[in-house]
Amino acid sequence: MIAANNVTYRVGKKALFEDVNIKFTEGNCYGLIGANGAGKSTFLKILSGDLDTTNGEISITPGQRLSVLEQDHFKYDEYPVLDTVIMGNKRLYDIMKEKEAIYLKEDFSDEDGIRAGELEAEFAEMDGYEAESDAATLLNGLGIDTSLHYSMMKDLNGSEKVKVLLAKALFGNPDILLLDEPTNHLDLDAIAWLEEFLINFDNTVIVVSHDRYFLNKVCTSTADIDYGKIQLYAGNYDFWYESSQLLIKQMKEANKKKEEKIKELQEFISRFSANASKSKQATSRKRALEKIQLDEIKPSSRKYPYIDFRPDREIGNEVLFVEDICLKGEDGNMLLNHVSFTMGHDDKIAFVGGNEQAKTALFQVLTGEREPDSGSYKWGVTTSQAYFPKDNSKEFDNDYTITDWLMGYSPVKDVTYVRGYLGRMLFPGEDGVKKVKVLSGGEKVRCMLSKMMISGANCLIFDEPTNHLDMESITALNTGMLKFPGVILFACRDHQLVQTTANRIIEFMPDGTIIDKVTTYDEYLEADEMARKRTVYQAQVEDDEN
Repeated sequence: MIAANNVTYRVGKKALFEDVNIKFTEGNCYGLIGANGAGKSTFLKILSGDLDTTNGEISITPGQRLSVLEQDHFKYDEYPVLDTVIMGNKRLYDIMKEKEAIYLKEDFSDEDGIRAGELEAEFAEMDGYEAESDAATLLNGLGIDTSLHYSMMKDLNGSEKVKVLLAKALFGNPDILLLDEPTNHLDLDAIAWLEEFLINFDNTVIVVSHDRYFLNKVCTSTADIDYGKIQLYAGNYDFWYESSQLLIKQMKEANKKKEEKIKELQEFISRFSANASKSKQATSRKRALEKIQLDEIKPSSRKYPYIDFRPDREIGNEVLFVEDICLKGEDGNMLLNHVSFTMGHDDKIAFVGGNEQAKTALFQVLTGEREPDSGSYKWGVTTSQAYFPKDNSKEFDNDYTITDWLMGYSPVKDVTYVRGYLGRMLFPGEDGVKKVKVLSGGEKVRCMLSKMMISGANCLIFDEPTNHLDMESITALNTGMLKFPGVILFACRDHQLVQTTANRIIEFMPDGTIIDKVTTYDEYLEADEMARKRTVYQAQVEDDEN
């Protein structure tokens, strides 16, 4: 169990949290939610002890071990992958290293022998002899191939490092697990594995995530940060949303009835306060009026952008023809391996699979940023494209203000017109003069979405658009994609967005080939899981026969 007792945390004069009292108990997974800037990551750091409270304290059940998903991807560059994972249980790792040092001594003494025996006993009690196999199981589940287990961390790419750090946090069955955006940089298979791990995890989990499907799948309770307080709700994200909306609705209805009663009492007092025969009733109603208190409904810190893609032209029947495209990466491996498909005017295609480089390469080819080695593609004459790249850094490497930047893409060169789009994306008037180079990751994404909206394109291409977005912006983007009457090609890790938007799934295989299915995402996953079970069953049958 971990609890916050009268916790206040101030940044300057502003109180991010004030007098927070909340208890997180064993056997529950808590989704910690709130708008960007509400303090989700800060609160996790306070719970972990990385930040000191201004007032109040954090208490943990004595003897319990707390584990945290670390964010520094370079911290363990000089360590092997398996060692990094085992470091998740510091005491176990320290015992391993002390044992190794003792056994390497040339002048092994009696005292060393006694100490080694003590360490071996504690090591066995902690299931230390299973440590490497347990670490390997976690790594394999997250998609880190066995061939990388003895590599140095510095030799892994960014996505692989994230997976190793996640395995480190999960290692050794911690009593309390704090996870800040654990699904970031994970492919969909790894996210599905993590979901099952947390569902079956018996201890305390507190997780921050912008993935609504993930929170709905794993969370038993929801802790909502708003108004400088943390309110606990039983149930997952959807249950929290329904409960919070119902609570606000009930408060508004109660206030409406109170306002009607206030008006009725005020009218009576006004009419009869000077009437001697009615003075007692007027006085009584004055007392009643003084007792009526309206419920305070504070404005939420949550803000939803308005995302609405409106094409300037209706799309025709001929949209996109891709024929036998091949493209090698810089390492010589095939990114796109004889890729062919035809896109219809009703298609919203999600590209899935662990081969992320292939998805990005295809989008770059289709938008003219990259030439294929062979093959061809052709857009229909009625089509116009707007592209959201995974890496948007080049777009903002300049000295433009937000308004000037968007003006460069606007067909209407009018400041009021452009600021209308920026206002929808939560950039009020004064923000229009901010330099684009100083924007946060989430602000840059909202600028890119403004650019796509103002383009009037009837074909949208998205490469991981939910990166850096908060829950409210992801919800708004999901709504905008659902309403869009044109075609969409996209890659995205948000399960709910993929499931609700896509009517066709194209899976990239590791060798750069594709599998094309007209289906929803959940149907695709179900069929994929059944195919895996058949493969495992067939392998077992063959082993038995041999």
